[in-house]
Amino acid sequence: MLEYSLVGCPLFAGMTPAQVEELVVRCVSDVKEFAKGEHVVRQGGVINHLYLLVSGLVRTEMITKDDNVLEIEFIDPVRPLAPAFVFADRNFFPVDVIAMEEKTVLYLIPKSVFQKEMMQNETLLRNFLRINSNIIVFLSGKVQMLSIRSLRMKLAIYLLENTTEKQNTFKWRRTHAQLAEYFGVQRPSLSRTLGEMVADGVIALDKQEVMVLDRRKLQSYM
Repeated sequence: MLEYSLVGCPLFAGMTPAQVEELVVRCVSDVKEFAKGEHVVRQGGVINHLYLLVSGLVRTEMITKDDNVLEIEFIDPVRPLAPAFVFADRNFFPVDVIAMEEKTVLYLIPKSVFQKEMMQNETLLRNFLRINSNIIVFLSGKVQMLSIRSLRMKLAIYLLENTTEKQNTFKWRRTHAQLAEYFGVQRPSLSRTLGEMVADGVIALDKQEVMVLDRRKLQSYM
């Protein structure tokens, strides 16, 4: 029995629990544990393994040429880290990965072992390709977000992506400082724009919870 549940990991979709356990026992060469605030990996580090986040939470961020911090995303278990870069010619981590919970655990699989495993398991290979394709879609959306100059439009896109007509509330997973980094703006600008949206009756804020009150008006910002 595995110590950490891998149920729901997109890399193992379509595989039975027994198949997943056999793969992990066969392929995982190391298990690493990190405390909150520790760097799991640093931007520019060579990728010699597939890193699989099995417990905890990590935050990915990129240091720009101007030494600014650009937040990319939060990653929950169970997901691989930077899988699209594992077999790249320039196989370096594109971001810093930082543990956000007291106990964050990763399984490490040597990339040569993982490559051999995929050659023998069509389901695993197909899942790996799908994950990398979805990452490209995510990154294209991130580039689009960064290219938008209007903070109000950025917030509208973000709020619409995280809510639906039926589920109109969600909780910020970021502090205001982290949100400002995510949107590439200063914290006062973020607070001011959120305040304007509250005053306009578009959203309501209650500590970490956000409620979309007027979805149509939010869409008009785009």
